[in-house]
Amino acid sequence: MALLQTISLVALYLFAVVHGLPSQFLNPRAALLPEDDPFYVAPAGFEETAPGTILRHRETPAKIAQFGVAPANLDGAYQLLYRTSDNFGRPAATVATVLIPHGADFGKVLSYQFAEDAASINCAPSYALQEGSETGGRDGTSTTHAEFILVMAALENGWVVTTPDFQGYNAAYLANLRAGYSTLDGIRATLSSVDITGVSKDATVAMWGYSGGSLASGFAAELQPTYAPELKIVGAALGGTVPYIKTALAAINKGAIAGLIPAGFLGLAHEYPEIQTIIDEQIVDPEKRKEFLMANVECFGANKHRFEGIDVYEFLKDGEAALNTPVVNRILDENSMGHYTPKIPLLIYKAEKDEISWANDTTKLVNEYCYEGVSVDYRITETGDHSAAAIIGAPEALLWLEDRIRHIPQEGCHSSTKFLPLDSAESLGVLGETIFNLLFNLLHKPIGV
Repeated sequence: MALLQTISLVALYLFAVVHGLPSQFLNPRAALLPEDDPFYVAPAGFEETAPGTILRHRETPAKIAQFGVAPANLDGAYQLLYRTSDNFGRPAATVATVLIPHGADFGKVLSYQFAEDAASINCAPSYALQEGSETGGRDGTSTTHAEFILVMAALENGWVVTTPDFQGYNAAYLANLRAGYSTLDGIRATLSSVDITGVSKDATVAMWGYSGGSLASGFAAELQPTYAPELKIVGAALGGTVPYIKTALAAINKGAIAGLIPAGFLGLAHEYPEIQTIIDEQIVDPEKRKEFLMANVECFGANKHRFEGIDVYEFLKDGEAALNTPVVNRILDENSMGHYTPKIPLLIYKAEKDEISWANDTTKLVNEYCYEGVSVDYRITETGDHSAAAIIGAPEALLWLEDRIRHIPQEGCHSSTKFLPLDSAESLGVLGETIFNLLFNLLHKPIGV
């Protein structure tokens, strides 16, 4: 527990450092909101292109920034608008952000999927990572900024990082088939961007995501054998997995992050007209409707504050029964994991006391994968909750990804339970190096090797 307290103190110190920076660091040129930016709108005729086709590209309008205010000293940062598919296989378009560290190894690419967990395009990482971006309400994109620490650790390895707006322009949060397609097509676009980014078309690729990002990464792993069989992905690290949406709803309602429920159903409504009809018919009180629909414009952190401790089903005329119908259950099942079988090695790490999605759900998924012959390294930590596991599990995830990118094989299924994952010199070294680099990166140290 002393280590967790140390990490918390470091995080508070970093926050103070950032907000105490001289004014020349805090005078950003803000980018347009995605809803106002024509770059995000697919050009006419894009439907005729193949999935993964780059439709347009640019350098990021504003600098990529740590905590939204401290510019990251990267060698380059690009945005690719590319063709992908929605939940129903129809043509769609979305944006990937490609980050190039100094001294980049253009033959090594990590696709990192952020836990956006919001139903507004203005919460997308392509925008939220830029200096001066609006946060979408109080603490709206704070999780994205926190996760960027993990991305910087990957960049320090010399890896190119590509990160897709996997929810798409319609911000279809929890439309997880779309998320998987968008992740795979973002990799396709990145590998075809040599004339833009310098990335090799034959680069070794791995994937990583935590919580909502593990859904996108997990669906990408499940869909890759049939949707993008040509991609040579060496492995995926999935942390804080949420395999089954239905049971997650029961776990989080009335709790600290009950705001995921309105955001999730509004995100699904952007993809499924049936869900929009239920919302229209069930939320009839004007004040309740106004409050519920705030999740359409605010980002995760703001939704967390707004709906904390609330029974979200009280917004609905028929209560929980309104969302326990054959139509809703079918849609939730379609967007839960386990319908397809990955062919790539997986690291799945999970807190035993995860309060968002019960560990038993993940164990069930792992057992199904192993039965189907998937190679899974399943690691359970007895310490901490969902948020803590994102921190204490990251060093081992980075080490696992490094082994896969170096083409060290993983075979079979392995399961382990530890009190604390940070019990090796290697993982503690990664944690210390990450904190050290973060402190100096705030002072504009070049990120990379």
